[in-house]
Amino acid sequence: MSKELNIQTQTKFGEAINSGNLEAMRELVSPTVVEHDPGPTQGPGAQGYIDLFTEMRTAFPDLKASPEHITADEDTVAMAYTITGTHEGDFQGIAPTGKKIKARGVQIARFENGKMVERWGSSDELGILKQLGVEPKKHESILEKLGVS
Repeated sequence: MSKELNIQTQTKFGEAINSGNLEAMRELVSPTVVEHDPGPTQGPGAQGYIDLFTEMRTAFPDLKASPEHITADEDTVAMAYTITGTHEGDFQGIAPTGKKIKARGVQIARFENGKMVERWGSSDELGILKQLGVEPKKHESILEKLGVS
């Protein structure tokens, strides 16, 4: 398929996140999609994305995913994006804080016949937690364990 169709599918995926019309993902994602970097509670297939973004939109009802840069070839779309939202619901056991978050992410998705069949990605999850006031536990670093300072 053409890279234009793949970009269009990727764009519709983002529109589904932003609008909350998550059922649209069933038309955009292959039932056998391979997710190389699933979210903490994400299951398989389109339902996994629906569940993940339902959880995110419950925690951040004004969640927006905004593409910052998109590049594509005949099979893949790579995208840098920013997500924003206001923490108004439970998020991974963190009670609502009312704080606004903004985090960057990158993903690469492979498409066949206009559907996402494989995805790799990373978002600044630690940055989100810090913005919500959650401090990561301090652990002895590997260097300290090796006696290097």
